[in-house]
Amino acid sequence: MIRHALAPGTGDPAHFDIDDCSTQRNLSAEGRRQAVNLGDLFRRNGIERAEMFSSAWCRCHETAVLMNLGDVRTLPALNSFFEARSRKEEQMAALTAWLSGRQSADPLVLVTHQVNITALTNVFPGSGEIIFVAEKNGEFRVLDQVDTST
Repeated sequence: MIRHALAPGTGDPAHFDIDDCSTQRNLSAEGRRQAVNLGDLFRRNGIERAEMFSSAWCRCHETAVLMNLGDVRTLPALNSFFEARSRKEEQMAALTAWLSGRQSADPLVLVTHQVNITALTNVFPGSGEIIFVAEKNGEFRVLDQVDTST
């Protein structure tokens, strides 16, 4: 799991529209460089391609695309619930079920938000931080963390 690359600020503006990137908090130039570097880090470690899934938020999708590891698909269970905490349990149940039912052996990269990663792992990731997670029988265990901000 990866928290989207650097997008200065917190949350989204009041006039936020999921279908209009101009209304959202987006990656900065530094964030775009960080996203490219994330992909380079994967390739340096032998991962040329991965199954890429992203939140519908533009900052997550752009992070995933700039990593250049494969086609990026939107997974609604990765969408932020920062502004709607009441969706947390439902979304985490959907994500857990999706991950538990996954049959592919290909590397999997999920680009999402801090609240989603924290809800699943109890880790508070920084922008662009990678959290390596293993799943077994619906239980998740953090294997490692890589802070890419330095």
